[in-house]
Amino acid sequence: MAEDNSYESMLCVKPEVHVYRIPPRASNRGYRAADWKLDEPAWSGRMKITAKGKMAYIKLEDKNTGELFAQAPVEQYPGCVVEAVTDSSRYFVIRIEDGNGRHAFIGLGFADRGDSFDFNVALQDHFKWVKQEGELAKLEASQSAAPKLDLSFKEGQTIKISIGNIKKKDAGGAKPRPMAGGLLPPPPGAKAGGILPPPGGAQTVPLAQANTDPLLDFGSPVPAPQPSSDVWGDFTSAGSNSSTDAVKSGWVQFS
Repeated sequence: MAEDNSYESMLCVKPEVHVYRIPPRASNRGYRAADWKLDEPAWSGRMKITAKGKMAYIKLEDKNTGELFAQAPVEQYPGCVVEAVTDSSRYFVIRIEDGNGRHAFIGLGFADRGDSFDFNVALQDHFKWVKQEGELAKLEASQSAAPKLDLSFKEGQTIKISIGNIKKKDAGGAKPRPMAGGLLPPPPGAKAGGILPPPGGAQTVPLAQANTDPLLDFGSPVPAPQPSSDVWGDFTSAGSNSSTDAVKSGWVQFS
């Protein structure tokens, strides 16, 4: 995978850092910031972390003019270029280079613990990205080297597809739809337009020979009952004796 080394990105900027002269390492246990003269920094200025390709650069510049004071190229992190002290999280030892092959170790300190945290995370994120890019490049190389699977049809090659469990619909097996008006369809086995024979071999009587005299004998008209002239007839017939007594006395008696 070709890399564009002409593009330089900015990873982190801190406006104020301090540089210290450090004594030689006394043992393999690491550096201690307490051995430095923390109240007398050798230089103070601005720090930038930039990235160019896989490399990261820690640049110390003058905060007013931007003049470069020192630079530390970082190929991997954690590594020998940037090392944390054993007694504080705000101080580091970095290896700077002058571009001619000479290098030196200096102490780098931050006034705020949050600035040292950002410095640490910026380097970690960059080299995590470098690692992921390397793994992706290896994967692409292995896939390109593997033979490709050819799934295309060759000349004259055919394919047959068998689809089972599919039944054709029977045209004569459709159920008759009910007739309009709510009439039920004829029972199965009956001929169209025919009438089922009566059970027991009984013969049907033709409609022409049926006895229609009772239906056609209207007879003479019956005279309508005439209303009685005596409107009190029903009451007098129901109780003739009591009515006679009431008329004779002239008073209506209630029993």
